[in-house]
Amino acid sequence: MSELLIREARAGDLESIIRLHEEDELGSHGDAWTPESQPAYEAAFAAISQSSESELYVALSDGEVVGTFQLTFIPNLTGRGALRVKVESVKVKAARRSLGIGATMMGFAEQRARQRGAAMLELSSNKSRGNAHRFYERLGYARSHEGFKKKL
Repeated sequence: MSELLIREARAGDLESIIRLHEEDELGSHGDAWTPESQPAYEAAFAAISQSSESELYVALSDGEVVGTFQLTFIPNLTGRGALRVKVESVKVKAARRSLGIGATMMGFAEQRARQRGAAMLELSSNKSRGNAHRFYERLGYARSHEGFKKKL
């Protein structure tokens, strides 16, 4: 694998990002890049790009988007007002998994969180993702909470 470059996502990366989501049956939420869905993704990308609390990144290898993740910075009253960062939508291209891309992306996420003064990095992972859980634990993450979701 060539050297990995991680940078903020650009509008031209959007289709590749959504294609990574499409590969993930469990976490795709029905995502698919189509002419009908494109305006919704473009609007979401614009909102993320304009938010000072959100950052969307891509990992590139030889110019190809092979990974993505989003950071959301959450001001908090707990921990004496400590800033938290939520890592979401961590995706690595299926054909490129187990090559260190995910670990490199998570290391970048931790570094970026520290740069912004965060006290904690947190993420959630579907209960059925045993391999992902072991991956995060190897990186030093601890299981700490039971999560709940409600579709609106």
